Amino acid sequence: MLFFPPEGREHTVPLLPACAAQVAGGLLALMLALTFQSLWQIPLLFAAAQGLAAAGIAALLRAPRWWLAIHLGFVPLIVAARMLELPSWIWPAGFLSLLLVFWRTDRSRVPLYLTNATASAAVGALLRPTPCRVLDLGCGDGGLLLRLARTRPDCHFIGFEHAPLTWAWARLRCRGLRNIEIRYGDFWSHSLHGYALVYAFLSPVPMERLWHKAQREMDRDAQLISNSFEIPTISPLRVIEVADQRQTRLYCYRPAG
Repeated sequence: MLFFPPEGREHTVPLLPACAAQVAGGLLALMLALTFQSLWQIPLLFAAAQGLAAAGIAALLRAPRWWLAIHLGFVPLIVAARMLELPSWIWPAGFLSLLLVFWRTDRSRVPLYLTNATASAAVGALLRPTPCRVLDLGCGDGGLLLRLARTRPDCHFIGFEHAPLTWAWARLRCRGLRNIEIRYGDFWSHSLHGYALVYAFLSPVPMERLWHKAQREMDRDAQLISNSFEIPTISPLRVIEVADQRQTRLYCYRPAG
C-alpha cells in the first residue's frame, strides 16, 4: 500500500506519511546501532543513518522528490546544530521563519521555486508587443515580475503569494513600480480571464487542476507558461529550452485556443 498519493491528488496531505517515514528511519537506525556499536559513539553518524533510512523509505512510498532531501537532512541538521551550542531562542525563531517562508507547503505540495534572470528573459520574450496583463501564480520573492515590469513598463503585472514572509519581501522589492501588484492569498479563487499570459512555477501536483481552471477561464489567445512541469496528458504547443545552469524548460500552452 502506498502512503503517498499519486501526483494528481493535490488535496491529499502527505505530512502524516512523512512523519511515519521519519519514525521508521529512526527505528532502522536504532537496529543498526544495536549491531554496530560505533554508531552510538558518533551522534552525527547515527543521525546520517537515520536520514538515509528515512529518505529510502519515503522513496519507496513514492514521496515527491523534494521531500527526500528533507528526510535526508532533517535529523542530521538538528544534531549538527546542537553540537554548535546555539542559544535556545534560535530554535523557535528558526521554526517561525521557516513556517512564514514555506507556509503550509505540506498541504499545497508546492515548494518555493524562484525564477532566475535567464528564465525571466525567456518569459519576457513571450509577451505581446502591445500592452497586456500578466499573472504569476505563486510569485515567490517577486523576482520575475520585477524584471519583467522594468523591461515592459507598458504592461501590468499581478503576482499571488500565500507565504506571509515571502509575500512581504516581494511587496517590499516591488513597491517602487506602479505596474506591479503583489497580492496575498490563494490564486485558485482568482479568475484567469483578461490575462494575456499566465505563468506558473509550481510542482507536478496541481498542474492537472490548473489546466481545467485555465480551460474554463482563460481567453482564447492567452498563453499558459509552466516552468519545468508539464501538464499530464497534454502536449504543449511549444517547449523552450532555457540556456541556464538548471536547464530550465518552459512549456507553452493555449488552454482555450
